[in-house]
This record gives sequence, C-alpha cells and structure tokens, in this order.
Amino acid sequence: MKDKNDHTPAQQQYRRTSIGGNVIRGGLIGIVETVPGVSGGTVALVVGIYGQLIDSASAIVSAVRSLITGPDRAQSFRTQMSLVHWSVVIPVILGMLLGLFTAVQFIGGWVESHPELTRAAFFGMVLVSLAVPFRMARGSAGGRLAARHWLTGLVAAAVTFVLVSLPPGQVEPRWWIVLPAAAVAVSALLLPGLSGSFLLLTFGLYQSTIAAARDLDLSYLAVFFAGMMIGLVSIVKGLKWLLDYHHTVTMVVLAGVMLGALRTLWPWQTEDRGLLAPDELLAPAAGLAAAGAGVVALLLLVDWRLGRRTTA
Repeated sequence: MKDKNDHTPAQQQYRRTSIGGNVIRGGLIGIVETVPGVSGGTVALVVGIYGQLIDSASAIVSAVRSLITGPDRAQSFRTQMSLVHWSVVIPVILGMLLGLFTAVQFIGGWVESHPELTRAAFFGMVLVSLAVPFRMARGSAGGRLAARHWLTGLVAAAVTFVLVSLPPGQVEPRWWIVLPAAAVAVSALLLPGLSGSFLLLTFGLYQSTIAAARDLDLSYLAVFFAGMMIGLVSIVKGLKWLLDYHHTVTMVVLAGVMLGALRTLWPWQTEDRGLLAPDELLAPAAGLAAAGAGVVALLLLVDWRLGRRTTA
C-alpha cells in the first residue's frame, strides 16, 4: 500500500511567524551548526520553519534556472521568486549569521574544555527532537505507520550509526578539499539529523573552519560559501520532490538518521570515537541531558499548542 503522498504533492499549510521570532529561530540554527552532532535542519523542524525553508530554497533554484534557460526568463524568474517565503528567509539568514559568528567565539573552547558535558546536553536535545519527524511521518501516513516504515527507519538508523562511528581524519585545508566538503556539509541545513559540523569533523576540517569563521578569513570563507551554494543547488530539488511525493518515507528515514546520529553525542568517547563507559561525570552529564531534553520538549509543546490554535 502506497503512501498518500506517493503520487500527488503534499499540500502544506504553514502558520504565521513573526519577523523577530524568525531572527531568533535563525540564531538557534546558526548556533547549533557550530556543534558537531547537532543538525540545523533538526532545529528548523522543531521551531516550525523547515517546510518554508525547503520550499523557498526550491523556488530560488527554479528562479535562477529559469533566468538562465528560459523561455520568458524575466516573467518566470519573477513568478518563482514570488513563491519564496521572504518574511521567513531573510530574518532566518540574518539570525543564522549572528548566531553562527557569535557561537564560534565560544563553542570551540567549550567543546575542548568540557566535551562530555557539552555532548550530554545536546544528546538530550536531539533525543527529544526525534518526536518531530516521527509526528510528521505519522501525520502524512494517516496516523499509523506500516511495518515497512519501521523497518526503513531502523535500517537508516543502523547505516547512520556505522557511518558516524568512523574515526575522524586530518587533511590540509586546500580549496579543492574545502569546496566539495562544504557542498556535502550544507546538506545538514536541509536534512534533519545530519550535522554539518560533524561532517566537517569527519573530513578533518572542523577546527580550520571554526578558526576561519572566528578570525574572518575571507579567502577560506569565500571558498566555503561557494561550496555551500553548489551543495544547495545540487540537493534541494531532490529533497523537495521527496517531501512532496514520498513524505512519510522521507520523514521516517530522517527520524532513523537522527536516531543513529545520537551515537556521536554519547558523552564518553575516545578521540577516535570509541565508546567508553560513564565515569564520575555521570550525574552532571545526566542532569544536563535532562535539561537539554526539557528545553526541546518545551519548544515542541509551544509549537503544538500554536499549531492547534492556528487550526482552530
């Protein structure tokens, strides 16, 4: 039995958001993008702007393509650009830049000085965030997931677990390495559960990228930004199609990816990502994990109540 989204695009209805609120949402996305293992896409889901961002990115890509290939370039360009949620996109981008360039001044030191406690806090956040794609998958499936959905999610979780268990590498940050790495890492903005910082850590470029952002190394940042643009153009259309025509399966896979990616946030690890047993920091780590889970649970509760009020 096919999902109801397998043949017709999902009809999305988004609630109104304030410009100030979207700046804050963008700031949260920018901050978490500096933390290995935490996905900006997950935050976008949790704060309720994921669909608008995907739709807007798809419309911008279509607008640029129409401007280049035609026919009727000007009119097609204006039509596509009118589909962009500008009241969401512009404040979110502004907030992301503010959050990211603020966080890079501190996050590197926190991760290095208190790695166990930092990972514990974000472990709790991501664990509770699993409710977001799971709820969306159930909604598009009519309230109940089939056995094949559960199996697909478990396979995605297992594959992700194996991939994120690979030891990190160390490479020289040459432009021909930074460019494709940024193109892959930007997928974290579109795919909840994937962390751009974690991917950079895997490529051996995390420290150099954080340092470049902190020190405003414009040559490095220009190459990185170009790679991000290439990545966005390459994957946004495919993801948009999946969300429109295979929404349930896509959300199930994303939930599985998030579950498997929790392995990266286990507080006690070796430098090569080997898992260790808890030590004397168990109590404070558990407390921070609970606090992080509580923060996300509160956000989800607010999102749910606002959604019900809008529907009513």
